[in-house]
Amino acid sequence: MEFNLSSPATHQVRYISTHTILPATHTESTQRLELTPWDLHLLSLHAIQKGLFFHKPNGNTWLTHLKSSLSYTLDHFFPLAGRLATETHDDGDTISVFIQCNNAGAQFIHATADLTLSDVLDPLYIPRVIHNFFSPNDMINYDGQSQPLVFVQVTELIDGIFIGCTMNHIIADGSTFWHFMNSWSEICKSGSHQISSPPNLNRWFLNENDLSIRIPASTIEKSIRSYTLPHLDERMFHFTSENIAKLKAKATANTVIISSLQAVLAHVWIGVTRARNIDFDQQVSYGLLMGNRARLSPPLPATYFGNSVNSGIAIAKVGELMNGGLGFAARLLNEVVSLHVNAKICSAWEDWVKEPKLAAFDVVESKNILYTGSSPRFDMYGNDFGWGCPIAVRSGRGNKFDGKMTIYPGAIRGSMDIEACLSPETLRCLGEDSEFMEFVGIAEQ
Repeated sequence: MEFNLSSPATHQVRYISTHTILPATHTESTQRLELTPWDLHLLSLHAIQKGLFFHKPNGNTWLTHLKSSLSYTLDHFFPLAGRLATETHDDGDTISVFIQCNNAGAQFIHATADLTLSDVLDPLYIPRVIHNFFSPNDMINYDGQSQPLVFVQVTELIDGIFIGCTMNHIIADGSTFWHFMNSWSEICKSGSHQISSPPNLNRWFLNENDLSIRIPASTIEKSIRSYTLPHLDERMFHFTSENIAKLKAKATANTVIISSLQAVLAHVWIGVTRARNIDFDQQVSYGLLMGNRARLSPPLPATYFGNSVNSGIAIAKVGELMNGGLGFAARLLNEVVSLHVNAKICSAWEDWVKEPKLAAFDVVESKNILYTGSSPRFDMYGNDFGWGCPIAVRSGRGNKFDGKMTIYPGAIRGSMDIEACLSPETLRCLGEDSEFMEFVGIAEQ
């Protein structure tokens, strides 16, 4: 399955070695980890791809230390060393999908590129070579039957390194992904084999009858399909804490209390809609991924291992959005978040069990949608492996389309970065929009 997002890299990434990393102490087992609707509906999407840039560590033992500490981290997150498995039922028409915790291991790849940190971090548009800092690209989660659930690629630059992690989305959302990365960096820096916040591996099901959910084989067959995207560009937009405060104050005036994130996303929604030059009578939408853990009653532990997110969509006519301004757009987003409560989460779960549907990329066919993933609450810049904190965060090309907005915390506490993936013309217009750029600052690295 190939994206058109990546043209041939100007600077070739050279692959030095590949190793299978096994959990340090766990032996092969037959333990079966059941998957929930939150996990299963992602079967047809790509893996999570996020990574961190660092200044180059001193000495020559850091690579070996990364491998050994990864092995001990997999002890705590041992399902990530397993493989996806399926069970075809006697009816011949339905399939159950689960994780076989067989400790087959994760993949560790060492690569190099004749590039400096400035080469990849200073350009206005994100260089496509960064996509080659992840392995593999365009892997569907369903491929986890034959492929590792975790790939780590460490790419050595002239003056830095990039640690890119590709994690099967069937077993992890953003919270679990960064919990794993935080734990790995903790073990690597401390030299201890223990972590301060172990994952909660207990599976959560709304009903006991939902174990081993049966999915029609026809649903899987029609959803696991290839697709082609047009040429897209990516750019980072930085919002300082001061500018975020200004947007929040502007969005909150004479209305409900708006969060900092809602204010920033409302500003982005208006800016991108203006840049796309959509007719005023057209409908536009903004999809938000929202965590379930704290919204369930009783809540799930923050350390819950797996996926626990649902999406909500704000909808408006372009004319309404432009005339209503920041406060109007922020209120629409706020309403989506406010409605995301226990009853709605549980209702969505029950509906899915009755009629399983896999997520699809049909959204890429629409030029009128934005969709936000990730969160500024994730601890990305706290990942100190023993040679200092990261200097930048970037993502791979998995799950990208025209309108995908990826949110990161800024390197400076209180700031935010948005990685915008848009058509070249839209992204150029957005960068030239003085109303939008008024609140965009220069990121510090």
